[in-house]
Amino acid sequence: MGASTSTEQKVSIEQREAEALAASTGALSMLQKSFYSLADPDSNAIPLNSLQQCFSLTYKNPVCEALTVPDSFPMLLDHLGSSILDLFFISEKGGVSWVEFVRGYNKCCVRMSASVSLNILLRVFAVTLQKAGSPSNLEFESDDVECKITGSLKPVDVLMLLWMCWAISWNSRTSKISKEKTDLPLPDINQIVLSAIVSCADVGSGLNVWDCQLSGLEVELPVGKFLSWVLRTVPSVPDCFSQFVYAILKNCVSHKDGLECSTSSVVENSSTMAYSSHLLSSGMAWVISLTLRGTISEEISKVCFPSETDGIDKNLLYRSSLHGRGLNRFWSNIEGYQGPLLMLFSATSGDASDGRANERKWTVGALTNRGFENKDLFYGSSGNLYAISPVFHVYPPTGKEKNFVYSHLHPTGRAYQPKPKPVGIGFGGSMGNERIFIDEDFSKVTIRHHAADKTYQPGSLFPDQGFLPVEALISEVEVWGLGGRSAKDLQDSYKKREQLFTDQRRKVDLKTFANWEDSPEKMMMDMVSDPNAVGREDR
Repeated sequence: MGASTSTEQKVSIEQREAEALAASTGALSMLQKSFYSLADPDSNAIPLNSLQQCFSLTYKNPVCEALTVPDSFPMLLDHLGSSILDLFFISEKGGVSWVEFVRGYNKCCVRMSASVSLNILLRVFAVTLQKAGSPSNLEFESDDVECKITGSLKPVDVLMLLWMCWAISWNSRTSKISKEKTDLPLPDINQIVLSAIVSCADVGSGLNVWDCQLSGLEVELPVGKFLSWVLRTVPSVPDCFSQFVYAILKNCVSHKDGLECSTSSVVENSSTMAYSSHLLSSGMAWVISLTLRGTISEEISKVCFPSETDGIDKNLLYRSSLHGRGLNRFWSNIEGYQGPLLMLFSATSGDASDGRANERKWTVGALTNRGFENKDLFYGSSGNLYAISPVFHVYPPTGKEKNFVYSHLHPTGRAYQPKPKPVGIGFGGSMGNERIFIDEDFSKVTIRHHAADKTYQPGSLFPDQGFLPVEALISEVEVWGLGGRSAKDLQDSYKKREQLFTDQRRKVDLKTFANWEDSPEKMMMDMVSDPNAVGREDR
């Protein structure tokens, strides 16, 4: 009896500890509903095959128009569910008990450091890769979540790892109950994979990033450098896995005729969702969201997963090919928007003497924490610079200076200015020596070396930038609002108010003309035309 009592007390303590840890994340109530929905009433445990079916991704065919999908990637998705069960959920005789169910959730979703979360993600990827029959060069010293990882990854491994994160993110945000397998649209993330290669592999000058096929690269990326690159460039990547586990357990339900979980995404117009003519494609929006946290990350994710909103164009405030070029056209579309903004522009640079053969097209972006203002000095409190294409890099603030944004229109008055301030949009650097400066016609952009800038982290905004300033021709400009519906509603109210004032100023008060003889204006006109008239009347 004593042994039995001791065992019951031990289990009770373990259960309380697991439940307390889950409650700290606010998920205990959700876990209770999920468990009782999935559990077998007789054994009071979840059958192993039922839980595995919940985590299985039932996609018919992963498709990507821009990149070649490795043959092993569909197999990788097929074995993801079993890998999650093997790693995190311990099965007993009757299945997964309540305590082990909560423990499994805690291993995946409890609050932990970014490095530990990344270790967990890599372990899931390595185990799933082995189950899919593909070799893995990653080695883990122990089963501890903080253990040291050795080995390396190939470019195709990085591509499949990021695509796996995209697939589970897509599932978490667009999934619903369905028995039909659907295609999985995969984004073009060539830029972020090249970023990992350039940052981690010893490629020297032999890699042509302007024309690079990932499938043909045989370089090795040391896992230590890769971990540092992820935490520095896309620190939110590990969150994809924890969000996936939470979403799956929340959406799993049981039915009389069997179990069907939220593992199948219904994608309408998937080609238009995955591949966009905008500078901010769905893949690039997802990559940028991985560099951020909080509400800004959620807002930009709506471009990746447009089924969450009525349409991605609601976030697009300005596009030069649609609204017209120039600072005035730009200002008429973004004025009054007080939320964070993401500005992207593509440009072409090269040696004109060599003709068009040496021209290079690249894309750069800037994130501001609030809307643009018409000022003749720098402003802002935070922001990022992005090298978008052909290689992705992010340059957060250094904390040394606060010259984040400069946006100045022509002054409305005609007063003489001995030293007129530059008219255009700038980011970083100093007045007249900005790191990025776009002229008022939106025809040219000047990119300067990071040595001139102490606001943003150093680094090239496009490959082979060099030390001298580069002047390039702009082909497209886009501005995306990331302040949510409230910021857009406030801007709409501002525009309506400004339009009302404009209409009022255009109206003519006819009563003023009816009383012209008694008006002060007529008296002043008479005095100017004949200043001695009043004197003669007095005499």
